Amino acid sequence: MSEAERIQKVLAAAGVASRRAVEEMVVQGRITVNGKTARLGQRVDPDHDAVEVDGIPVGLRADLVYYLLNKPPGVVTTASDPQGRPTVVDLVPEEPRVFPVGRLDSDSEGLLVLTNDGELTHRLTHPSFRVDKEYLAHVEGRPSRGALRKLREGVELDDGSAEAVGVSLLEPSVVRIVVREGRNRLVRRMCEAVGHPVIRLVRTRIGSLADRKLPPGEWRELTRSEVRELERQVSGGD
Repeated sequence: MSEAERIQKVLAAAGVASRRAVEEMVVQGRITVNGKTARLGQRVDPDHDAVEVDGIPVGLRADLVYYLLNKPPGVVTTASDPQGRPTVVDLVPEEPRVFPVGRLDSDSEGLLVLTNDGELTHRLTHPSFRVDKEYLAHVEGRPSRGALRKLREGVELDDGSAEAVGVSLLEPSVVRIVVREGRNRLVRRMCEAVGHPVIRLVRTRIGSLADRKLPPGEWRELTRSEVRELERQVSGGD
């Protein structure tokens, strides 16, 4: 069982700020515990108490882990696969057990977060939080300005319209696309809708997370500052 410790020690260990800075935040009324304004010297239980800083939930449990994986093609984004295909969970440590945040279809590759932090997972995947996801789409043919404009303004798909919040042509057949939805095979279907089917799709950014040096099939732990920044980005929504 976990033990309650002084709030400044717990938040300093979580990488929020130094103990002295946390004390100042408490005095300023910027920290809440279970919905109530924190007090100086208050003790909190990282496993059971909900702590927010400036309205942003902070993951405190000692067993929380956050991995960034560069998923190679041919690996499925599930915890297990009845067909026996390799999964993203096979590529990271077995313990503690983690789950992928969102999805990348088997043919796609690129960045994927895996964690056992259920609250952050919910916020990163729920549509109301609208987290940017950036892709490089290698497509058939050379998209015209009109095709790129359609991607920005919205295309009709069988499950409703979809639009990109950012579109640019990097090379004759390479399109940078930023979306804020997580529908199945969304970018592939959008590109096909404007007449340029995807040959290769790579996710290069999730919110503030990007890592050009991470090789395919490799993973690393997120830094404390990266986790705090993700928490900040998903502090809004419904």
